[in-house]
Amino acid sequence: MFGARSTGKTTLISKLFPSAQTLTIDLLDPETEDRLSRSPSLLRTILDQQPSFIRFIFIDEVQRQPRLLTLVHQYLQKHRERFHFLLSGSCARKLKHGGADLLAGRAFVYHLFPLTAGELDNDFTLEQYLNWGGLPEVYRFNDAGDRKKYLRTYALSYLKEEVWNEHLVKNLDPFRGFLSIAAQSSGNMLNFSSIARETGVSTRTVQQYFDILCESHLGFFLEPWHASIRKRFVQAPKFYFFDPGVKRALENTLDSPLTRSTYVWGRAFEGFIISQFFYLNHYLEKEYGLFYLRTKDGAEVDLVVVKPGNRLVLLEIKSAARSEIISTRNLAAFSRDLDAERTLVLSDDPLGRREDNIEFLHWSEGLSEVFS
Repeated sequence: MFGARSTGKTTLISKLFPSAQTLTIDLLDPETEDRLSRSPSLLRTILDQQPSFIRFIFIDEVQRQPRLLTLVHQYLQKHRERFHFLLSGSCARKLKHGGADLLAGRAFVYHLFPLTAGELDNDFTLEQYLNWGGLPEVYRFNDAGDRKKYLRTYALSYLKEEVWNEHLVKNLDPFRGFLSIAAQSSGNMLNFSSIARETGVSTRTVQQYFDILCESHLGFFLEPWHASIRKRFVQAPKFYFFDPGVKRALENTLDSPLTRSTYVWGRAFEGFIISQFFYLNHYLEKEYGLFYLRTKDGAEVDLVVVKPGNRLVLLEIKSAARSEIISTRNLAAFSRDLDAERTLVLSDDPLGRREDNIEFLHWSEGLSEVFS
């Protein structure tokens, strides 16, 4: 199970599996991590000495000691029926690039994200989510000051624990500056050269920085769509941070509350909707393709959902509380030209309606419709 720090991986696993039958090996504990680092084979000794009622072995933050995966693999081959292994990690980069045994064919891979609107249910308000995000810990605090402290600490601890301690970058200072710029660029088409100039590093280094964010599950790319796969990569991707609260902490805007009917609110709302689509696409295992579409003259579709059989759903995302003020001229033209299966406008208007071939839905209903 992969996911950014504090998305609730350990908590979820502790709820799903009985503690009396689970041995937890926490690699965030310095002593445990040090002992297994010096002698990875110690894991085999530990497993062999477990009483018969232990059925589950939970290794938390396994990316800290990738060599343990080889031992897990060996144990699965020789003692497949003895244990079920539960492995969690907040960064896949060290596993992917370090030649670790990824247990191909012997493990199911899941991802955990911040809480979705549906998971929060009655605890969800749009204002709170856009301002503070969906990390579970945020919802333990009622005071805005405590939420600010938590999110700022989260951003700093990520720099120290996830990036520096894991040796993902050689020089922390330019990466620190990059994070702020990347947060400000969230939701925009990326210009790697421009960001490189602002950060003071090479374009290739900036691309590697974005890869680190994706492999640490702190964000994702939204690629441009084109009917021709070759042309799909002509334009730059967009990048979205995984959580609006963390994004605002990194760009240092937590002291400026978001208010409705502003440009900043609209951008935050668009990022929120696209992130919800990204999360649900993983959770429901739909394997839809998610893209955006932009022509050379600037006409754009916020989200293109490609379903099996190349069936297209086009989505325009607007934060307006009244859908009748939303212009759909470009969207209607795209819908006709691309022969879209459905064309939706998702807004904060609770009243749904239909105009020609365009459906106007409240954003929550639109999510349900697309993933039904």
